[in-house]
Amino acid sequence: MQVWLSTYWPIAAAVVNIGVAGIASAHVVLHKRDPRAAIAWVGLIWLTPMIGAGLYYLLGINRIQRRATLLKKQKPQLPLAAASAVPSQTSDTARACGTQGEHLLDLMRAADRIVRRPLLAGNDIEPLENGDAAYPAMLDAIAKAKRSVALSTYIFDNDTIGKTFVTALADAAKRGVCVRVLVDAVGARYSWPSVVGRLRKSGVTVAAFLPSLAPFATPFINLRNHRKILVIDGSQAFTGGMNIRHGHFLRETPLQPVRDLHFRLVGPIAAQLLDCFAEDWAFATKEILVGDAWSVDLEPRGTLPARAISDGPDIDFEVLRHMILSALASARRSVRIMTPYFVPDQGILTCLNVAALRGVKVDIVIPERGNIRLAQWASTAMLWQVLQHGCHVHLVPPPFDHTKLMVVDDTWMMFGSANWDARSLRLNFELNVECYSAALAVQMGKFVDQRIAIAKPIYLADVDARPLAIRLRDGAARLFVPYL
Repeated sequence: MQVWLSTYWPIAAAVVNIGVAGIASAHVVLHKRDPRAAIAWVGLIWLTPMIGAGLYYLLGINRIQRRATLLKKQKPQLPLAAASAVPSQTSDTARACGTQGEHLLDLMRAADRIVRRPLLAGNDIEPLENGDAAYPAMLDAIAKAKRSVALSTYIFDNDTIGKTFVTALADAAKRGVCVRVLVDAVGARYSWPSVVGRLRKSGVTVAAFLPSLAPFATPFINLRNHRKILVIDGSQAFTGGMNIRHGHFLRETPLQPVRDLHFRLVGPIAAQLLDCFAEDWAFATKEILVGDAWSVDLEPRGTLPARAISDGPDIDFEVLRHMILSALASARRSVRIMTPYFVPDQGILTCLNVAALRGVKVDIVIPERGNIRLAQWASTAMLWQVLQHGCHVHLVPPPFDHTKLMVVDDTWMMFGSANWDARSLRLNFELNVECYSAALAVQMGKFVDQRIAIAKPIYLADVDARPLAIRLRDGAARLFVPYL
């Protein structure tokens, strides 16, 4: 027996390795859209027998898309009225854009085909800077809720601010308000003990999105729900880039201060945000939100045309990426971008450069000091590609700026949870909102200009002058761009 094992075991092991590598490689070839990613996975599979195939099984297969498709077949249509809202007419959007933004009607037509939801007129949108403005407004809305509260967030810290939100949500539930809270399973563990337990003990109905502690759930650890949604009574909503944590409350001088921007939305657009939340809730719990508590108010509350844009590794795959590309192609005068993480793919880099070469003023505003070193190193390694063609890059000094905003031609703007990186645009579940409004876009353009005024410009010569060791470090970090 020992002789047989010593003779044939290596052959059997080699056959198994070749078989597993062949099956995994075939799956890569059939399902990976990006040929560079496919080449990388195939190389890893064959160069590291079994390990590469195991990593591909855990991290490379999009099980979310399959699970979302299965759930869609199993459940009835979500009984929300968002789909019955009256779409914005071209004339409404033209009035909101003004004569200087008529060319952006082409962007609206492209978005009609890219996004599953219609552009809705009759909204009012108010920017809320930092937790100092956003948290009191959100807590007041929860306190005044009469029928329903839907809250989804990536990070919900169990700190002083988190506990304040728990109390407000629990009080609403005690008043008979239907309260549902969805927290990403990874984001919930940014503080310990997790706030999920506190919410449950307080009588709040809460669920974790894609729990990943159990071994069988680890394939989902790389696919997170990064959306920030709060909808009150189907008529008022809040969204943007802000999580629930003490660091955003700047007037209390937190140890790790974080600037950010959130928005209050009133009007039919709130129904679209509730629709997005209901899809995520059904995905996580299989509960369909029905009844009068979850009805929506579609009455106009303003004049702005707006649309919710959901994106994720399911049926909304790369929607935001296509929106960004369309917006850059439509720009004629200016593009202002604020993002905490700037590691875009080659297609987006090309569109930024083409816009600059066409004479569009492209301003990219990023933090001088990021909170994730690997992402900042990779970002620095890529800056020469936009600086070389005339884009302007500005480094905002601390505190860390988490704002996510894009303004085109002082007429169109997009804000929400998504960053300019592969994790947001390919792996995470994200929610952005687009808005056509010369008045609001000018206001937000001035907001970006205020950041630029205190920022430090970085030039191509600065990037080229980095020591060789730093350039090698940053270049190596860039290899991880598909996962940052």
